[in-house]
Amino acid sequence: MTALGSTARLAGRDVARIGFGALQLERTDVPRETLYPVLHAALDGGVNHLDTAHFYGAANDVIREALHPYPDDLVLVTKVGANRRDGALVAAQQPAELRAQVEENLATLGVERVDVVNLRRIDAPPGIIAEGDQIVDLDDQLAELISLREQGKIGAIGLSNVSADQLRHALPAGITCVQNNYNLLDRTAEPVLDLCREHDLAWVPFFALGARYPGFPQVTEDPVVQEIAQDLGGTPAQVGLAWQLANYEGTLLIQGTTSLEHLAENLAVAKIELPAAALDRLSSR
Repeated sequence: MTALGSTARLAGRDVARIGFGALQLERTDVPRETLYPVLHAALDGGVNHLDTAHFYGAANDVIREALHPYPDDLVLVTKVGANRRDGALVAAQQPAELRAQVEENLATLGVERVDVVNLRRIDAPPGIIAEGDQIVDLDDQLAELISLREQGKIGAIGLSNVSADQLRHALPAGITCVQNNYNLLDRTAEPVLDLCREHDLAWVPFFALGARYPGFPQVTEDPVVQEIAQDLGGTPAQVGLAWQLANYEGTLLIQGTTSLEHLAENLAVAKIELPAAALDRLSSR
């Protein structure tokens, strides 16, 4: 147990099931100095799992400036598979590109080893799709990440945006976690989650409250979610996240924010216990 309640295993370590995602730290409309207190408050509140990426713009710099030298119990997780070019996200799937991205993450985070590196595959939506020489064999990518692990530059390997077949194929390489699009209203990744359950892998849903793309349903706008939130005296976002935690004991949340108020709301999810009737209603959505 932690200050945030139950834990789950990630790269051989126990981490609080509520972590922090760094994507919003790249925002240029928010003064950087206002972001440092948010990160400090997250760690003070019990967060010991930060999810980031070098291609998140300034996020790694903000994390280093705010928190370095890092607490011994903090698990740093980053991802590779894309780069920024002229402000746009582009595929970077070749093994040499993956290695270069790991080195960039090490440099910008100010560490010699990052605890987990997630390989972000881009075979399927959401986001950019691989074309041409960016269509790369998964085995070639895993071989590069295994080499980096053996060299001590990364501690463990994770996967992101993968199918059940890809996860099954990659398991012999030693996979610690999977990050896929998954939420109450979009459970197309359920076969991947089932494999995580079977192999006791950490499950780290992104777009945990709905994808940020037009036409995708938003969990917080669902009438049943709103009704249950009102009954419990919480927010729809809290209900959607509490459902994620109740759905699998290996689920780790990585909601991010630039607001202390929003951070407090996210951390409070650890104390929400959905009644059985509410959980049944939500799971049948």
